[in-house]
Amino acid sequence: MGKPTGFLEVTRETPKKRPVAERVEDFKEIDIDFTADKVKSQASRCMDCGVPFCHSGCPLGNIIPEFNDAVYDQNWAYAYEILSSTNNFPEFTGRICPAPCESACVLGINKPPVTIEYIEKSIIEYAFGNGLVKPNIPTKRTGKKVAVVGSGPAGMASAAQLNKAGHTVTVFERADKIGGLLRYGIPDFKLEKWVVQRRVEVMEQEGIIFKTNTNIGVDIKADDLLEDFDLVILSGGSTVPRTLGIPGSDLKGIYPAMEFLSQQNKRVSGIEREVNHAGKPYPMGELYATDKNVVVIGGGDTGSDCVGTSNRHKAKSITQVEVMPMPPMERASQTPWPNWPMMLRTSTSHEEGADRHWSIAVKEFIGDADGNLKGLKLADIVMEVVDGKAQQVHVNEREIPVELALIAAGFLHPQREGILAQLEEKGLEFDERGNVKAHNYQTAIDKVFAAGDMRRGQSLVVWAISEGREAARAADIYLMGESVLEAKNVSSFAVA
Repeated sequence: MGKPTGFLEVTRETPKKRPVAERVEDFKEIDIDFTADKVKSQASRCMDCGVPFCHSGCPLGNIIPEFNDAVYDQNWAYAYEILSSTNNFPEFTGRICPAPCESACVLGINKPPVTIEYIEKSIIEYAFGNGLVKPNIPTKRTGKKVAVVGSGPAGMASAAQLNKAGHTVTVFERADKIGGLLRYGIPDFKLEKWVVQRRVEVMEQEGIIFKTNTNIGVDIKADDLLEDFDLVILSGGSTVPRTLGIPGSDLKGIYPAMEFLSQQNKRVSGIEREVNHAGKPYPMGELYATDKNVVVIGGGDTGSDCVGTSNRHKAKSITQVEVMPMPPMERASQTPWPNWPMMLRTSTSHEEGADRHWSIAVKEFIGDADGNLKGLKLADIVMEVVDGKAQQVHVNEREIPVELALIAAGFLHPQREGILAQLEEKGLEFDERGNVKAHNYQTAIDKVFAAGDMRRGQSLVVWAISEGREAARAADIYLMGESVLEAKNVSSFAVA
């Protein structure tokens, strides 16, 4: 324990943000980073609890008190060694994770929790800046070949782990660059893409083969993939967006959030052509919020990203609506510590400007004579007792002007067409939600495993990394009969 009285003497502090007027003029990250001394001071607040609930709060099982202690001692190399033993990509989670570890911090029972996420980012950035991050090249190869389909955080994590085990790993990505959601879903003002590319280059030096612009199921059929590789990991994500199915949904001006966000990420990367991330023409044309009344439908992180991007496009107005009631300002009683708290969260994008509404029913899109979106009919949702039963009632129906509607209502399941349909003919199964069914990450086809949102359903980046790591260990056991790869719960991966 670095400083036994640290949590009594030091208050929680997070990095200041660049001024709103400055940051909405670009897509660069918005944090103003701390000095090493300030990070040390924040690390001193860790109490080195006898039972560190932050471990269980983190899907990766990060060894948090120990790396906090190392940071307090300014032993950055040891802090990096500890952190990298459980997390392949702390530069991602240190920027975009909602930090469930902080929600489980024991100090958080009656004081603000330790700034675990930012300390994590500080460790990895120190490591990169001081030559501590080196390619982890296996000393011996097993002769086994593994194909990873999808290069999002789950695919990247499974590839890194299986390569470390000595297998020859090829990652297939249908887009033109590696990273999946990290590359074409999360805006640069939260995660600049040089951060992703920096990690990809390290993985290439480790011997991992990346093949972009390769759509498995189209460019390479399932039969060929299974013949050419000893094992396949499916990590293509949950990509089918949820739609509203209300009148007017076919009007021009209504788009999935990811179409809007991915196009902007492409522009920031310097690719101005009117093409999608697979190098083909955008079927919906180029999307801008400039001088438009924008409505974002959905109150989650993706909706927030749409708000931030629309602010940078200089939208005329931005309205965000959510069907669920407004969360409480403080932790709700039904989510007590150490659970992830139900409470109102205001993102930096919201701070830049947006009109937010909760308990809203989206009723109908209104178009003009040419089929262009011009308005949205919505209503407030209230609960009333009818015939002795509580039920939703829509009141205060009205129409608001909108020329651009972005649907950020989440995703249903992975795309069935292509590789999944071909594997289904060979016995691949799906669960009741349409995700790939897998027991201990192994599907009904022995040599095919699944990880990430494709198996778990839409979730967090930190969960995707965890899924990739655990799937890699299960796959290594299948290939070799045993594994030395780390796992959060080793007992669950015994050979059946």
